[in-house]
Amino acid sequence: MSATTPANPESVFTYGAPQLKFGSGASDEIGYDLSRYGVERVLVVTDAGLAATGIPQRVADQMAQFGIEARVYDGVHVEPTDQSLIAAIEEARSSGPWDAFVAVGGGSSIDTAKAINLLSTNPGELMDYVNVPVGKGEAPPKPLKPLVAVPTTTGTGAESTTICVMDVISARVKTGISHARLRPTLAVIDPDLTLTQPSGVTAASGMDILCHALESYTARWYTTYDRKNPDQRVPYCGSNPISDMWSEKALSLLAGSFRRAVRHGDEVQARSDMAMAATFAGMGFGNAGVHIPHANAYPIAGQVKDFHPKDYPAGEPMVPHGMSVALTAPEAFRFTFDASPDRHVRAAQLLAPNAGIPTTPQEFLPMVLADLMRDIDIPNGVGAVGFEENDIPDLVDGAMKQQRLLATSPKEVTEDDIAGIFRRSMSLW
Repeated sequence: MSATTPANPESVFTYGAPQLKFGSGASDEIGYDLSRYGVERVLVVTDAGLAATGIPQRVADQMAQFGIEARVYDGVHVEPTDQSLIAAIEEARSSGPWDAFVAVGGGSSIDTAKAINLLSTNPGELMDYVNVPVGKGEAPPKPLKPLVAVPTTTGTGAESTTICVMDVISARVKTGISHARLRPTLAVIDPDLTLTQPSGVTAASGMDILCHALESYTARWYTTYDRKNPDQRVPYCGSNPISDMWSEKALSLLAGSFRRAVRHGDEVQARSDMAMAATFAGMGFGNAGVHIPHANAYPIAGQVKDFHPKDYPAGEPMVPHGMSVALTAPEAFRFTFDASPDRHVRAAQLLAPNAGIPTTPQEFLPMVLADLMRDIDIPNGVGAVGFEENDIPDLVDGAMKQQRLLATSPKEVTEDDIAGIFRRSMSLW
């Protein structure tokens, strides 16, 4: 890595992950799993679209045989906002107390459940815990209740991470809460629940998996940070030997399954591999961190104008999180290449094992990403989702607010650097 080694370098990295249950039918065992914690009342958190399939209610109903009363809350907002989270928290507080929470759905449901859990067990309001400079960035003083995360989409890795993401409406920016206590107690990965995920959702959420793996793999190496005291350690500690292992395996799985899962959604093995890749990538970036593509994604999603993605619910304009991350990824990795050339080349080889290294190795990973994005119908850059050159200053301002993420970049990032990445990402091919 090209980051300068400090005078007193860090020598410790941390690793954390939830307990994991993976496989067909794993979601049928949640009642048993929760019974081991002695819980009696459980709130199942989901969105209305998924609730209509009956899956969340099925998860709730099978808890009764273990003496657990479970209620379904289906008010989750796809791409949560501070307002939707506050509404969910107020509902949970008024209908509680709850002994545990189960999130069934995509990252939106899991993040909403994290926020409910946080504010049901700790004092204060949502913005007290939101990352600075948007919120106060306070740490929760009390432990949280058990949280079981049951993803039905393959992408966010939220079942493995310590992060809750939201749009703050008044600031027109996407930000979040990050603390080790937010990490789910148990991740239940049942690939059968992803078989009905539409191709557009599979494509967008799959790009989130991919960028999680790529960003954590190319993140700043942990020893290039100043040494921290134990109470200063944060979940994002930089790339390290453990996160590398998960990220590399995720990239290898994606190489063989991503296009197949988008084109043939009923192919069980492809869906299983995507679910495994999402979990592995989550275990990687949930400790190493992500950087420029995710920092850029937050203002793209927060400042959306009139874009309506394929296969997502009709209604308000939105740029799905995984799509917003992907739109500047090729240019972001072109920018970070000189910080760790070998890693960028290795990542491209894992993702496209049959491709030859181009004469200019800096172009290898951007080329592989652009080819994939074309193949799975991801929009051709930031301009394709409605942004113009005169929007760049606002996009840059939103990205620069994500210092928690940009601090993980393998090289220093200025406003001019981010502006250049956005400018070159208006059209990618």
